[in-house]
Amino acid sequence: MTARKCIIVDDEPAAHYVLANYIGQNPQLELVQQCYNGIEALNYLRSNPIDLMFLDIDMPEITGLELLRTLTEPPKTILTTAYSEFALESYEVGVFDYLLKPIFFPRFLKSMERFFSSYTEKKIETINPMIAVKIDGFMIDLNIDDILFAQSYGNYVKIFTFKKVYLASMTTNELENSLSSKQFIRVHKSYIVAIDKIKEWDPNTVVIHNEKIPVGITYRRALIELLKLKEI
Repeated sequence: MTARKCIIVDDEPAAHYVLANYIGQNPQLELVQQCYNGIEALNYLRSNPIDLMFLDIDMPEITGLELLRTLTEPPKTILTTAYSEFALESYEVGVFDYLLKPIFFPRFLKSMERFFSSYTEKKIETINPMIAVKIDGFMIDLNIDDILFAQSYGNYVKIFTFKKVYLASMTTNELENSLSSKQFIRVHKSYIVAIDKIKEWDPNTVVIHNEKIPVGITYRRALIELLKLKEI
């Protein structure tokens, strides 16, 4: 595996010493820069892509959370701080993990396991975007990217793709459990839809490929929150 590039952003030299030592013991990480304030980090990140940032919160001029909000596409970030009260706010800005100082090596290793696992999961999804379903007694592979939506049909599920409709021998719940929640969402007890295929929507319906699909009351709030977030 190619070493993942990381930086440390912290105004305390002692924190740099500890993290640099931990990073140096992991051959899968490459420490490419050490910044001692947010402005220095901001200037570096504008012209140097990295994979992971270890970021302190309490720094002069610009705090760690302010730095994250300034970046258009921040790297995966692990906050390093002595203050636990910032935990909730940190997750609201999408940080990957939160390490309390003093940072102990076992806790650092646990965070790194999560970090590297996220790359493994992403790689698997990219290489194998297929789902196996039983059609007319035979197992076939469907390309997940081709699925528009699915509809309950008794003990079967109709799977609508760009080219045709498949009648799969499975329940809607089984299909939902086989699909990534990042790509599909349940909008009705009888319907699952591909999120990126939604062209129009209102609180009662979504439109996919000129098909109007009802939105159930139970699923409405989660759908609206998701679609509004995509529009931001």
